[in-house]
Amino acid sequence: MSEVKHPRTVSRQILLVTLWLTLLILAVKVGAGWSTRSLALLAESLHTLIDGFSAVLSLIALSASPQRPSGREVWGHGRLETALALLLVGFLGFACLSLLGLSIEQLITSPSLLMMPSVKMRFSLIIILAVVFLGSLALAYFQRRLAKTLDSSLLRLNANQILRDAWLTFLLLIGLVGVWRGYHWLDPLMTIALVVTALLSCWRVLNWQLPLVVRQMAIAPEAIAQLVRQVQGVTHCYGIQSRGIVGRQVFVELRMTVHPEFVAMSPWIMEQIEGRIRECYGPVQVLIHIDEIEDDPQHPLDSVKSDYPSRKSNWD
Repeated sequence: MSEVKHPRTVSRQILLVTLWLTLLILAVKVGAGWSTRSLALLAESLHTLIDGFSAVLSLIALSASPQRPSGREVWGHGRLETALALLLVGFLGFACLSLLGLSIEQLITSPSLLMMPSVKMRFSLIIILAVVFLGSLALAYFQRRLAKTLDSSLLRLNANQILRDAWLTFLLLIGLVGVWRGYHWLDPLMTIALVVTALLSCWRVLNWQLPLVVRQMAIAPEAIAQLVRQVQGVTHCYGIQSRGIVGRQVFVELRMTVHPEFVAMSPWIMEQIEGRIRECYGPVQVLIHIDEIEDDPQHPLDSVKSDYPSRKSNWD
């Protein structure tokens, strides 16, 4: 497959489509759970809510510049992602406790498993949820393929999150078939299991996504500049910005000037720069802007001829 010219724009569009589809799936699951009085469906919808939150964080990480000090940072994060994380944790805690309480109450107060409150499950609704499962599965694998093509860790994280939710939906479908056949005790038991997995899923998303939107410097600019200047043809490196966590994922953006004799070798130069940074600091995504100088390499900022077309190297 040919190289994508604007991988960051493509990644943003894919994440936006994913977000809207996730919200649609969430509405279907919540509506189905409310109409059938199924606690398990409501518990599974929490996983879909976490998927949407993951997509929002990915969009924030993709849209934010690598370093944007505004004086509003909260422990390295902006107010938006901090507020979203607190809202998600608060709502998830309330919903999980409520669903757990209702499930345990149903299991304890029922004289027997056969006399539990009836869930109004319909076979047509199971078919709709099966279509939702297949749609989620297709979306996850499509996003995985694009993540490999664009070398995007953000798309890869979201694809894995959607894939886990899709397989949980599949397991839920099997349980709902049992509920439809009259085994109503399966609903509260599945609810307890889904609540526990929702808490684990939330922790996983927060653990992996929030570091990607950290707005503090990850790597000293002087260290990156030293690596870049070791590559043949580079005369100057400036405007260096980085964010993330070294060893997990770091986003790097920089500008550099290349001697006119090496302009034709710019793709090779950028590959060398990316390789050197990755060798020293682990997983990175690099955005490089190249300026071509005319004559005097001693004054690269004063002799900029043109802004060479940037190569968004492994940049989401």
